[in-house]
Amino acid sequence: MPHEPLPQPPDELDAEAVRTWSSLAVAALGRAREDIDAINVYPVADADTGTNLYLTAESADRALAEALGTAPADVSETTGPGPDAGARTPSLSQAVRAYAHGALIGARGNSGTILAQLLRGVADVLGDEPGDRGPGRLLAQALTRAAEEAYRAVAHPVEGTMLTVAAAAARAGEAAGAAAGTAADVARAAYDAARAALADTPGQLAELGRAGVVDAGGCGLVAVLGALWQALSGQEPAAEAVRGRAVPVPQPPQPCDAEEQGGPAYEVIYLLEAAEPAVAELRERLDGLGDSLVVVGGDGLWNVHVHVDDPGAAVEAGVVAGRPYRIRITHFGDERRRARGERVQRAVVAVVPGEGLAGLCGEAGATTVLARPGEVPDAAALVDAIRRAHAREVVLLPGGADQRAAAAAAAERARADGVRVAVIPTRSAVQGLAALAVHDPDGSFDEDVVAMTAAAGATRYAELAVAERQSFTSAGICQAGDVLGLIDGDVAVIGTGLTETAEAVLERMLGSGGELVTLVLGPEVPDALAERLEAYVQHGHLAVDTVTYRGGRYSAPLLIGVE
Repeated sequence: MPHEPLPQPPDELDAEAVRTWSSLAVAALGRAREDIDAINVYPVADADTGTNLYLTAESADRALAEALGTAPADVSETTGPGPDAGARTPSLSQAVRAYAHGALIGARGNSGTILAQLLRGVADVLGDEPGDRGPGRLLAQALTRAAEEAYRAVAHPVEGTMLTVAAAAARAGEAAGAAAGTAADVARAAYDAARAALADTPGQLAELGRAGVVDAGGCGLVAVLGALWQALSGQEPAAEAVRGRAVPVPQPPQPCDAEEQGGPAYEVIYLLEAAEPAVAELRERLDGLGDSLVVVGGDGLWNVHVHVDDPGAAVEAGVVAGRPYRIRITHFGDERRRARGERVQRAVVAVVPGEGLAGLCGEAGATTVLARPGEVPDAAALVDAIRRAHAREVVLLPGGADQRAAAAAAAERARADGVRVAVIPTRSAVQGLAALAVHDPDGSFDEDVVAMTAAAGATRYAELAVAERQSFTSAGICQAGDVLGLIDGDVAVIGTGLTETAEAVLERMLGSGGELVTLVLGPEVPDALAERLEAYVQHGHLAVDTVTYRGGRYSAPLLIGVE
């Protein structure tokens, strides 16, 4: 597809360019995550490489946002933080080091750990004084250092993996830098070379060739390098490169037990505080215990990843070397499901914006995650809720479009734990209530998911909120204090009072029909409003029933659903 310029691209290698790169990388990996998971066959076909890369990039982005004094990136942004991004203006060195540190502490899986080391290599160069090196030359050297550090971090490097892709990108970047190219020129050369190297991986690694797929980790790295080029040039990479398949994939490989592949049964990951000499001894000890050993980091903090049959021994080795924490042990096979006989067959996990709604959904049997105003529960919180549900099958109701990416990532992690998960794309709590109302725990999983999805999709939703400042909306200009009526996510009505605005919203929604109106009242809204709205519905729409709930603390002033 043609490369269309974006408005006001960054023109130099600075902290804002790093921020833009981070935002675009999270967005690119979010879009490609499912495709990358589907082609994950090496080193273990556990269908989580895309998810691990995405979660690693998210962690890096949060750390960078904290360093810049801003909120984490909105992945829909493509031009970096706006004028209200924060008062602090960190240097390039501070930004890249924060970015790399965030990746290190949040690295997931083999691929995420290697990505963290690649970013550390970039930070080692960009974090130094540039001297007489221009941005292009500086970036080229950073990519070279990144590839070198990644190879050193892996105990037994294998060609045809993301290491190969990183090396090809570094060589092309060095050539562009030596030719006095700009930083954008270097990034473009690295990106193009990475795409070409990715296409060659099936011929380098037998597992990939047999499955007819490119390397999953390399695919993710191409997305990250494409984001780097876009951040520096303002030009959008080819969509097919971000999506990730360079060879036909007639049938995506299915996750399988590592023991069936002849590999160790457990993945062990932990952060480790230790001195470098102790880490050298740790590498040797872990190398004798298993495979897929990757140890990344430095300056006293390390991220350790290894596949072993004896996870206790792997953790004990970390204790000998220093202080391990955030220990994660995952069993690749069915043994990790030994408690399955004690689980319920099916459960619902719902993200809800209010304590009253949480209680209501809890009474209906759902495990809930409370979303406070301005907060979006992350994948870790959703995974924890899925585990608390303790079920073989889980229906996940994310509750809003801004929670979809975290819900999808959590579902993939839960599937790796042996839980069957379906995410219903609810965009509002009232859609979740509609889905929960038709939930049938005794029916088949597929039929239950279809029925809940249909109920959610048949529910139009609205929310009333108070404008905090003057702004342009799809319904015109609003002033601070105006009541906004949002229908299906867009501002449709601007009013001065809650009651008249709610009535105007209801009239618009019921104009296309409906059988049931659901009202969810916020904590400060009087019962009299519900009574007036019920009377309003009955007066104009005799066949329509109305039900009212209290949203409780953290709920919006008013939520409306029409089925």
